Amino acid sequence: MELPGFAVTVWMFVCLYASVVGYPNGKVRVACTSMVPCHGVSPQLSPEHTITVNGTEFKPGDNIEVHLSGPDFEGFFIQARDAEHLDSSAVGSFVLADRRHSQLLTCGRTKNSAVSHTNKAKKKDIKVYWIAPDDAPKHVQFLATVVKKYRIFWVKIPGPIVSQSDVLSPTPPLHATSEAMSTSHPVSYISKPFSASGCGITKFCVRNPTNCDPGSASCFFLSFQQEGSSVFIEMSGPSEGYLAFAFSQDRWMGGDDAYLCVNVDHRVHVSTAHLKERSHPLLDSENALEDVSWRLADGLLQCSFRRRIHLPAYKGRFNLDSSYYIFLADGEASEGGLIYKHRRQPLVTNGLYNVTGLPQDIGGSRAPRLIKAHGALMFVAWITTVSIGVIVARFFKPVWSHSFLFGKELWFQVHRMLMLTTVMLTSISFVLPFVYRGGWSQQAGFHPYLGCAVMALTIFQPLMAGFRPSRHAPRRQLFNWFHWSTGTTARILAVVTMFLGMDLPALDLPDPWDTYAMIGFVAWHVGTDVLLEIHSYCLVRKVEVIEDDRVQILQSLTSAEAEGRLFKQIVLTIYVCGNIVFLVAFLIAINQV
Repeated sequence: MELPGFAVTVWMFVCLYASVVGYPNGKVRVACTSMVPCHGVSPQLSPEHTITVNGTEFKPGDNIEVHLSGPDFEGFFIQARDAEHLDSSAVGSFVLADRRHSQLLTCGRTKNSAVSHTNKAKKKDIKVYWIAPDDAPKHVQFLATVVKKYRIFWVKIPGPIVSQSDVLSPTPPLHATSEAMSTSHPVSYISKPFSASGCGITKFCVRNPTNCDPGSASCFFLSFQQEGSSVFIEMSGPSEGYLAFAFSQDRWMGGDDAYLCVNVDHRVHVSTAHLKERSHPLLDSENALEDVSWRLADGLLQCSFRRRIHLPAYKGRFNLDSSYYIFLADGEASEGGLIYKHRRQPLVTNGLYNVTGLPQDIGGSRAPRLIKAHGALMFVAWITTVSIGVIVARFFKPVWSHSFLFGKELWFQVHRMLMLTTVMLTSISFVLPFVYRGGWSQQAGFHPYLGCAVMALTIFQPLMAGFRPSRHAPRRQLFNWFHWSTGTTARILAVVTMFLGMDLPALDLPDPWDTYAMIGFVAWHVGTDVLLEIHSYCLVRKVEVIEDDRVQILQSLTSAEAEGRLFKQIVLTIYVCGNIVFLVAFLIAINQV
């Protein structure tokens, strides 16, 4: 008899705690039933936000796009419920369209039956997909709770009502743009892993990493074996969502012949599709594949099927006796079969290949050559040439002031040569992504904007140096300050830009190695700089000798600096070697992606 009172006490404690801290991370399962935030105030009456959908009818397995929009809001909570019993539990499940601002929650026994915010950043609209369950009621209404500010929110904003249509056979969905997915031939289970024994001998293979075993947990494998007028295809890789490959006439997505193997509730659906630019694949209403088999085991998704070399009756299917670029991609899929965009760049063959021609065993690359060159040149410029040039100018003026090269002091000539090399490498590297993309990239976040800033500062620095006042001119100190601040700003922005660029899909160096390596390089450079600063300070202190309460200058600063020549040259040698090690490591990583 004490249990109800205890439950009420727990509920009150949760609400009182929530009223203090709120739910900025969107973990609002405590509000699954009431949809009321525990903010300690009453909700507003007249909602400012609206819910829209892209259809009014559904059948089990269908997905409906749900759109919440309105003035800026911080939090939200979306559910679908039986329109005739709005106090009942949530109906169906959701799939996210944007994981940055939304997350899935489980209310009751239905997994992913609600959607909420991930943070309290301002939002204007949220889009999700609702998947109709097999036991869906006849009418379903969408409800949303929206939090504008902590004390300003609306509860159970009513959305559209969608009704179940009279359809006898539901179609399992893959995406909102899919027309249908049907397998017209029996599907069997693969009893054992694929083998690469015939690669390059009897069948055409694509493997990543090169020469990997398709039974290993890190191998992406694709093989084509001609058998009369058809081709038997095997695809395997470490994925719990989907694997896909496509034939393309160029290196860009769009107008391609694609094949997908998707894990739907621990069963693999195999289908053909057509790619339109960077949009989701459009599944074919008829499946031209035969002898379909699949296997899910040890973290590997494997599927095999047969298709004819020529399929004139199927629109969008390429003839397999021609040469194409081959794309191989993997990604996540929802429990309802909706596929998400691949998080990393697809593997793309380095050239055009005919899979029914001479058997070959090839690899591919997830980073285009121009993007690899872009990254490599930037690493050379900003890890080696500019860093060494700064150290030389900062600490080697006294050491090399009496050595000359082509009529100028040695330190200055070395500094100028390294900085001009940086300008040249940065300029070449800056152009390469524009050549590859054919214009500005909308997919690269802040990286291109910061890259343009670095390029502008890189050009401005030598132009400013060309107007350098003479050593004893009144404006020389002002020039020195601007020269130093411009260079330092460029170096900081360059490091930030490289940090952002390493994880872009077009390059995507291995995580978390790339971050640790870049942090290591920054620490290496800062540590060397601090060491030389301490050494210079010690030399200055050395020129002062306390004798009879008087300070006697024993030697000039220049001669004192000369005393540390050997130490500085040793430090410079070690620093250059360290930079080369970092550079080689990054270049090897770039070559392997």
